[in-house]
Amino acid sequence: MITLAPARLGEVALLGAHCDDIAIGMGATLLTLTRGNPGLRVRALVLSGGGTARASEENAALERFCADAELDLTVLDVPDGRAPAHWDRVKSALAEFRRDTDPELVFAPQRGDAHQDHRLLAELVTTEFRDHLVLGYEILKWETDTPRPVVLHPVAPEIAAEKARLLAECYPSQAHRDWFDEAAFLGLARIRGVQCHSEYAEGFELIKAVLDLGGV
Repeated sequence: MITLAPARLGEVALLGAHCDDIAIGMGATLLTLTRGNPGLRVRALVLSGGGTARASEENAALERFCADAELDLTVLDVPDGRAPAHWDRVKSALAEFRRDTDPELVFAPQRGDAHQDHRLLAELVTTEFRDHLVLGYEILKWETDTPRPVVLHPVAPEIAAEKARLLAECYPSQAHRDWFDEAAFLGLARIRGVQCHSEYAEGFELIKAVLDLGGV
């Protein structure tokens, strides 16, 4: 197995349909990225939750997940569960977001996600970020839509544990969900770790990549 390690990153873009999607899908990776690249610019767009307590949770959470980074977060108020009915607004918001960022990496939900809001965002992201490396994160939830990720990012055990702890501390509104707990998050991370000879990892769908081996 070949491990690909990017040069120092200057900017990444994070896209989520709901407050907590980003932290659930790639919280450990986000902690690793921001600590390994001090001063990293993190541009984040979340479609729903604007003007509610959930937006306050999201802002506080990403401030902690991105403590070593320069964070710029926008939370819109697209109705939860109704994103497809607001296709034009979501498309326009993505276009506006794209104009203000030029990231080396883009993270968004994976395209096979069963939730319609996640899936719409995943489908639209490459219409705006056409020449970028886009990685689709997986969001653990009730539906049986767990993907087969082809990109695996090993994370240190203490980072995996910190992600689970921050999720519990930062999103109290989600505590009633029977899948929203440390055992579930660490369990999935352990499975992804097994798949890349690590104790813990996070998995991503690779939408498209160009491989340059020096022959051009």
